[in-house]
Amino acid sequence: MIKSIFHYGEDHLKTSTALAIAKGKIRAELSSSYRVRVQQSAKIVERIVASDEVVYGINTGFGPLCTTMINSTDTKLLQENILKSHAVGIGEPIDQELSKLMLILKAHALAQGFSGVQESTIDRIIWHIDHDVIPLVPKQGSVGASGDLAPLSHLFLPLIGLGQVYYKNEVRETSTLLIEMGIAPLHLAAKEGLALINGTQFIAAHAVMGVVKLHQTLMQGDLIATLMLEGMNASIKPFFKELHDLRPYGGNKFVASTIFNLLEGSEIVTSHANCSRVQDPYSLRCIPQVHGASRTAWLHLKELVEIEINSVTDNPVLINDRLTISGGNFHGQPLAMALDYACLATSEIGNIADRRIYLSLEGDTPNVPKLLLKSTGLNSGFMILQYTTAALASENKGLCFPASADSIPTSLGQEDHVSMGSISGRKLLRVLDNVEKIQAIELLCAAQALDFHAPLRPTPIIAGLHDYIRSLIPHVEEDQTMSVIIDTALTIVRNGELLDKAKRVAAQEGVDYVGEGSELFDSY
Repeated sequence: MIKSIFHYGEDHLKTSTALAIAKGKIRAELSSSYRVRVQQSAKIVERIVASDEVVYGINTGFGPLCTTMINSTDTKLLQENILKSHAVGIGEPIDQELSKLMLILKAHALAQGFSGVQESTIDRIIWHIDHDVIPLVPKQGSVGASGDLAPLSHLFLPLIGLGQVYYKNEVRETSTLLIEMGIAPLHLAAKEGLALINGTQFIAAHAVMGVVKLHQTLMQGDLIATLMLEGMNASIKPFFKELHDLRPYGGNKFVASTIFNLLEGSEIVTSHANCSRVQDPYSLRCIPQVHGASRTAWLHLKELVEIEINSVTDNPVLINDRLTISGGNFHGQPLAMALDYACLATSEIGNIADRRIYLSLEGDTPNVPKLLLKSTGLNSGFMILQYTTAALASENKGLCFPASADSIPTSLGQEDHVSMGSISGRKLLRVLDNVEKIQAIELLCAAQALDFHAPLRPTPIIAGLHDYIRSLIPHVEEDQTMSVIIDTALTIVRNGELLDKAKRVAAQEGVDYVGEGSELFDSY
């Protein structure tokens, strides 16, 4: 059910809003006042074409052909040619949701009225969004400077009746589908082709998805880690406010106070309050420092993404009737570096989770048997699950090499420094996918370890999470095909079901477990 309306160009776009538009939960349109701005910007282009003024991309060629003049008769053909010649993407297509996000972000950027496109062109982009006619965009081919030229070319080939689209879960030739729907291809005016493909919307769409998925990974990471803390008889002291006030990083304090809230009053914690163990291994007691640092990286990415998706990343930019600037707002470096940082931050969530999984198998915790199974020898128990998390963690480490550290000049040297931000964005989503798998396995190990502390109960929220897991995945008594229960756990993690369950139990108990700084770290 649609609850509100977003106005392209005019309203401030958040990552959550962009995703809600993509999912059809918010309707988006071009307001009457911003239609006027778009019309005025298009008139500036018309004036330039009719004059002797030389402006890059309007009456010149592109890139190294920037000194080649194009006559007024050919300026429209030039715009269609740039879509065709730049559609050089290769590889598997990106997810439909990412393509739709690209359309949304481009519509919002063009609607601000600095790109000189026609009102009808923005309306057609909005039509694609509203009717779920989503262009097929290959993953590879962008170097993240001059914008995401190749993927954006594929994104907008359907405007002129070319390329392929997803429609009703099928891949269709655009030309055939438009005929069936009675829709004529557009005829682009001067500057429009360049405006469509200059921009960072491929990078930004991956960054939006990264912000959303990393937020869920972090929030669930704290819940799963707390399940493991209970299963491993860990101390609550490393989560005391007094400790973190002495080193007051916001992310650390948020994680520490959240986990403290989840542990306080636990029968299991109370049962070993006076045990002889002096301190826990780092993977348990340093959760606030490690998870907290990743939260700081997430917050940095979120802040930059929100700037980016409300910016004009076209070139040239039509400031007003007297000032046209050919600059570098299309360069992906601001997001590329932050995405590489977020990639490392995500990988670390998986690294420390793998260490906790290993710890749970050692058999050093009272009542918790080696390999998390009472009867081993004939049974291998949970031993090999950690092999999988080790493989995933190692793969992530290889993906952490910063794509933005590289630059290969293109366009005959005209574009002599590029960001490679598209690769940064794609890598982040791959690492997130791997960490979700690691978290699914930690969830299994933590729930199994917690079983051995019965009849002692954790706090209501952690007990509720454990009961929910056990309603779907029974306690393991002997060796079985573990991939089956891993798949079930992965569904729980990917669907955000732990977060939903924790919030429901918290509401029932009349408590708020989310820690200090929730206004920064608990929304996107």
